[in-house]
Amino acid sequence: VQLVESGGGLVQPGESLRLSCAASGYTFSNSGMSWYRQRPGEEREWVAGISDSGDIRNYADSVAGRFTISRDNAKSTGYLQMNSLKSDDSAVYYCKSVVNLKSYWGQGTQVIVSS
Repeated sequence: VQLVESGGGLVQPGESLRLSCAASGYTFSNSGMSWYRQRPGEEREWVAGISDSGDIRNYADSVAGRFTISRDNAKSTGYLQMNSLKSDDSAVYYCKSVVNLKSYWGQGTQVIVSS
């Protein structure tokens, strides 16, 4: 199982970014997927989750209404569209999938929101 995030970068407050999580090594459409983030010196926190079919999506209160999680099962890729970014959103973002009861994480992609 391999998860590879991409799409991070440096943006100004109010701008947008779309993160991608390319999955391989398992049947992507059989597993839900989540995005987490970790700020320096803090615990990793859950940001959003999506069911295997994409029908069910949930968000942390801090990002609801600004972030959208989605997936393309044909491409084995998950996405996190981040709009109206704030400095507080600066973190390393990770995707996670649970396969056969085991959690797998990507290596993370850094998002910096700064003027």
